[in-house]
Amino acid sequence: MAMRKGLTSKASNKLVLNSAAFQDHITRSLLHPHFLLSDPFLRGKRKAPRRRVAEERGLQTQDQQEEREYVLDSAPPPLTLAQKWGLVASPAGRITEDEWTRVKARSVQQGDSAQPCAICREEFCLQPQVLLSCSHVFHRACLQAFERFSGRRCCPMCRKEQYEIRVIHDAARLFRHQCATRIQACWRGHLARKRYRKLRKSVWPKDKRLRRKFFEAKLQELNDSFVRYCHTDTEAFLTDINRSLSSSRRVFQQLERKHVSEPQESDWDRLQSQVVQRGVWDCPICLTALCSLSRPTEAGASSHQQGRRTVLLSCSHLFHQLCLEAFEAFSTERRPSCPLCRSAYHKKLI
Repeated sequence: MAMRKGLTSKASNKLVLNSAAFQDHITRSLLHPHFLLSDPFLRGKRKAPRRRVAEERGLQTQDQQEEREYVLDSAPPPLTLAQKWGLVASPAGRITEDEWTRVKARSVQQGDSAQPCAICREEFCLQPQVLLSCSHVFHRACLQAFERFSGRRCCPMCRKEQYEIRVIHDAARLFRHQCATRIQACWRGHLARKRYRKLRKSVWPKDKRLRRKFFEAKLQELNDSFVRYCHTDTEAFLTDINRSLSSSRRVFQQLERKHVSEPQESDWDRLQSQVVQRGVWDCPICLTALCSLSRPTEAGASSHQQGRRTVLLSCSHLFHQLCLEAFEAFSTERRPSCPLCRSAYHKKLI
């Protein structure tokens, strides 16, 4: 009888302890951890986790400065009495750094970091990026919004529950690298185009048509620069050019006349033989026949033509005396030049 009473008391004590352990587990896990049991209406009064908020702010500031990866979830709560006694299964342990490295490598192999976010379908730029323990990557704000509206902690891709979250910066580094590459490519293209423009201005192309256009553009550029830097009064500028040309021509003509010497008798004979060899017997001024001692007189020639005397110039040209005198009378120069070759001359009657 006493033994039965002892066994009954032990069983009742164990039952009471197990009930207390289950009640503690239900209070900590199923109810909200910030509910106060003293409140008759069980209204949640959330305690401000000042230490945790300060730690997260410090981590975020340090992360923004150094881009250090860290686990977003807080430390797991202590085990309840039921979990310690084995009445309820204990939660899985935290993932170690080596396991996070393998998860990250699997995510890179799957290409989740390079693809857009599966929730908002936008590219990963400089926005905060989170890696789940199931190797899926999302925007941090997108994952928080999904958990808030779904009402449970479940992966949007594989539906795995009770995952851990780690903040990573792979997308931000990749985005910065792409931006730097694009900026460098634009700068190199700018330098190449600038160098090519300089080469086009200094080196002519090999193609015949392009080379012709190149020299035409060069000539046009020279003409434009010449007109741009000359005097604004074009008429006065052209008048000065004409005046300088006429004065230069006059100086050269005077020098030419000074250097021309009067031929000797032998020179006149040589010039006359050149005229005979040339066989020109018409006056270049009146275009009528010439009469000379070296050319026989035609039977049909008139007495007026036979009476017109012929002049031989030192430049070996023949003219009628009257025609040459008329040309000299109408000439505006002080000393006229040959009507054919425009050179100074000495004349002799033949």
